[in-house]
Amino acid sequence: MSHDSHLPTAGFFRRIGALLYDACLILALEIIAAGLIIAILGALASTELIQYGQYQDASGFLTHHPLWSPIFTAYLAIVWISFFVWFWTRTGQTLGMKAWRLIVRNEDGSPLTVTQSLIRLFTSGFGVSNLTVPFDPQKRGFHDIWAKSQVYVLPKTGSQKPL
Repeated sequence: MSHDSHLPTAGFFRRIGALLYDACLILALEIIAAGLIIAILGALASTELIQYGQYQDASGFLTHHPLWSPIFTAYLAIVWISFFVWFWTRTGQTLGMKAWRLIVRNEDGSPLTVTQSLIRLFTSGFGVSNLTVPFDPQKRGFHDIWAKSQVYVLPKTGSQKPL
């Protein structure tokens, strides 16, 4: 794929808009993911296939049990990580990025790999790395520098399909 230098790079405020949009989506997704596990545990407890022991309910069991609490936390982290890796490697756009007409690509214009997506996510500091955008000549966040990626603004007219 050709280099996408003809597209403008995304500035700070547009990135923050997409970040806030995605934060709301992630929150909803995490609530659904946690609710699914709590519903399953509730069903198992009501049929007496499991017992919460010293814990009052499924929530206490999942947040305080020495074994299940870290497993539950890892499960929620996997849901969160998968959201970004899935969208960045498939289309280059999360739903928030799509709403703000942003796309993330390699510096050569090709889609991100799983490794690049993980580097980008783990160096993002939950979005704090965007603070470097106003100071970088190429308008890259710290996470984009590390992942060798760039965020572009798609045009208003025409197709918004990945490049």
